[in-house]
Amino acid sequence: MRLRKQELGDRNLVGNRVEIVRKQKGMKQKELLAQLQVNGVDMNASGLSKLEGQIRFVTDIELVALADILEVSVDYLLGRDVKNK
Repeated sequence: MRLRKQELGDRNLVGNRVEIVRKQKGMKQKELLAQLQVNGVDMNASGLSKLEGQIRFVTDIELVALADILEVSVDYLLGRDVKNK
């Protein structure tokens, strides 16, 4: 497992939770990227890494797709709710 070289940024609220839930589900970044593609979200590995590192903004379309794929609520990803939908 590679460690993050940069400190967490401040460009989104969801990145840290996306990474936590993805890892809890045993999902690799490549798997999440594939699911995003299936859901019509075009993102590359660098974009996901920056999103998880909170150094990239997240769009509303990406936010909804991430919540659906990770089976959590949008409010959870935003830090406003419990984990379950």
